[in-house]
Amino acid sequence: MEKNLNKLSFQELKKEVENLEKKKEKATTKNVGVWQIGKNYVIRTVTMINIGRLVNVTEEELILEDASWIADTGRWMNFLKDGKYDECEPFQDQVIVGRKSLIDATIWRHKLPTQQK
Repeated sequence: MEKNLNKLSFQELKKEVENLEKKKEKATTKNVGVWQIGKNYVIRTVTMINIGRLVNVTEEELILEDASWIADTGRWMNFLKDGKYDECEPFQDQVIVGRKSLIDATIWRHKLPTQQK
């Protein structure tokens, strides 16, 4: 049964959008070990912090698109919770991160940064 979107309340429409986003996420992500291709990640290495969408995992590297180097996160928990940072340097092309340099990684639940700050 198809819904008439013109007759939905704002809250109902918001819920429909959330459901569609979940379906899109499931259709565009795939797992490679613990990694989820298509998800946005914050990756801490021994020297820097990168944010980007994971597009490939090899034995030795992670490949990110739409990536940025976050030079200054401010307080770490606030950075993760609110998605705010003090300095950002976007990359122009894909980024290859050596897996041997990883300290930790987590899903980035915010829009990927695109502007230098």
